[in-house]
Amino acid sequence: MADAASIKNAGEIVRSDKTRKYVVVSAPGKRFKNDVKITDLLYDAFRVRNDGNAFFAAFTKIKTRFDEIAAGLGLRRDFTDVYDEIERNIKASETPDYAASRGEFLSALITAEYLGFAFIDAKDIVAFGENGAFEPEKTDAAASAVLRKNEYAVIPGFYGADKETRIITFSRGGSDITGSIIARAAKADIYENWTDVDGFLTADPRIVKNPRLIERLSYKELRELSYMGASVLHHEAIFPVKREGIPINVRNSFDKTKPGTMIVPFSEYEATDRVVTGIAGKKGYSVIHIEKSLLNNEVGFVRRVLSVLEEYKISFEHMPTGIDTMSIVLADGEFKIPRGELLEKISEAVAPDTITVSDGLSLIAVVGHGMARKIGTAATICAALSDAGVNIKMIDQGSSELNIIVAVDTADYEKAINAVYAAFIDKSA
Repeated sequence: MADAASIKNAGEIVRSDKTRKYVVVSAPGKRFKNDVKITDLLYDAFRVRNDGNAFFAAFTKIKTRFDEIAAGLGLRRDFTDVYDEIERNIKASETPDYAASRGEFLSALITAEYLGFAFIDAKDIVAFGENGAFEPEKTDAAASAVLRKNEYAVIPGFYGADKETRIITFSRGGSDITGSIIARAAKADIYENWTDVDGFLTADPRIVKNPRLIERLSYKELRELSYMGASVLHHEAIFPVKREGIPINVRNSFDKTKPGTMIVPFSEYEATDRVVTGIAGKKGYSVIHIEKSLLNNEVGFVRRVLSVLEEYKISFEHMPTGIDTMSIVLADGEFKIPRGELLEKISEAVAPDTITVSDGLSLIAVVGHGMARKIGTAATICAALSDAGVNIKMIDQGSSELNIIVAVDTADYEKAINAVYAAFIDKSA
């Protein structure tokens, strides 16, 4: 949706099949390497909303971009009144959510005009509670009622509203979630997610040369891979469609001949000989190491540690434990208070013998339902990393045997992913 040509291409996809009735759009992205996404321009406009000259310059860039798209599509509609209302509301906003959502809003207005479809504002159907939490059942009821009245429609992704009509956004990439919401409300046969890649790959192509395409994976595998860095689809996008068992088809809008990746319920998952479906990872983690003699005999130890994290609204990724040790893996961005203060609070809560922090770690997830059927998967991972000269800082396997996560020094991150890929994916070719 970056420019008029992209919207024309999307229009060809929609018009080629009359069963494609509801279109969810994102904000215009980059047109070229050093371009700026519309959402980022809107965040910039919000930041300078109280500076007249700076705001004028920032908002002019946004208007110019959308005017160019509309002109390229041959639209005659004058959006001046719409721009004026957006400008007033951004200046009056206390949070950036309204500003950030206007990229999707304007993109949907233009696309609806171009396709001749109805425009449905997401604020009227996507509901959030007072605490900013998404309300799925209220949303499904509202969306279903509106969709029944509109055979063809365009809906902006990424945002909704609370009962006071305040705009609230999902996290970045949230248009994927909106698409899933609309698919559920429409009782769709399939949710097609058209993007700029062929589908999900078995590893990051920036790290592994020519990784294989994943033709089919389950909802659970998708969530694990997406959460751990495979950014093709938002990791929360499965939940609305999962309730109805609606498959997701991720496809390349610039190569319509490719079938893409099918994401299906486990009941429709076709067992194969593959052990590992995909490998994904993230950089930027630290581990808090807590050691205390007889920790295993101390009732409430873990609860007290976690209560400190809860007090400061800190989420943790993993929590491996030993008989006298406990480790907490945190994304570096989760240190919401000074590190020394956090360690002091934990020390006050549990009086450990020692408490330290290890920095500069990356997590790598090896994901696949096939691991539950194959003996020695963890041993293969460890051997592959050992042969590559990579030291494992932590290993954690979920009880479902769907994934194994290892922590390595960030300096070894790329080497580790290539080693695991060679051990599983290359050998299965």
